[in-house]
Amino acid sequence: MLRRSLLALSLAAAALPAFAQTGGVFRITAIPDESPTELARKAAPLVAYLEKQLGMKVEFTPVTDYAAAVETLVNRKVDLAWFGGFTFVQAHVRSGGKVIPIVQREEDEKFRSLFITADPAVKALADLKGKDLSFGSQSSTSGHLMPRHFLIQQGMEPEKTFRRVAYSGAHDATIAAVASGKVAGGALNISVWQKFVDEKKVDPAQVRVIFTTPTYYDYNWTVHADLPKATRDKLTAALLALKADTPEGAEILKLQRATRFVPSKVENYQGIENAARSAGLL
Repeated sequence: MLRRSLLALSLAAAALPAFAQTGGVFRITAIPDESPTELARKAAPLVAYLEKQLGMKVEFTPVTDYAAAVETLVNRKVDLAWFGGFTFVQAHVRSGGKVIPIVQREEDEKFRSLFITADPAVKALADLKGKDLSFGSQSSTSGHLMPRHFLIQQGMEPEKTFRRVAYSGAHDATIAAVASGKVAGGALNISVWQKFVDEKKVDPAQVRVIFTTPTYYDYNWTVHADLPKATRDKLTAALLALKADTPEGAEILKLQRATRFVPSKVENYQGIENAARSAGLL
């Protein structure tokens, strides 16, 4: 009888969600759409804030690529992930609907991508035909999927339109590739571009925007459905409570390039899923 009871307890413990076995540490990750140092800098004040709000240790866990970010949340190795719209869709499908977005930046309700160039001969998208073009990561919403989607809508199938299609891996790397002349054009998100302009890391007179896409939903903070509801509710409330009129909130929101966070839902990303399936990327 004792042996059966111990076996039952062992099986029950094995069935507990991974979150119950992390030693009281809440783990966060993010798609590596910028350099590792920049991601760590952006995460630091948010980690400190969430530690106070959740009452537990919080750690930022970097990953090497977009696919790894998806897998870490799907396999419950982390509790919270910063996804682009496409990586969220990938995780949602991969998990059988078990990952859910909780909040997004207000800016992500009407996000855009840009096409840029440093080639004086290029004045519009059509002028890039027969030249080299760089996307960001293959799994990037704003650096690949949606720019590709809008190119196809204009009859410009990338592999047939451009001499070479490259993937830089991140938005800042795309800017560098265009600025150095390695490629004639590049696609990236409007938020990173504006940050580089504001910080004078790029001269918009030399590297120019030649096309801005229509709007779409993009980034969000996503959790696994197995995260305890009480923790999820506390986390959501903490992110929604961030305001720019407090020193702490202002620092976090500025680093996240957000005016505020607003509630999100799965349905917001149906357009992203449709675009991914149409492009054969999902």
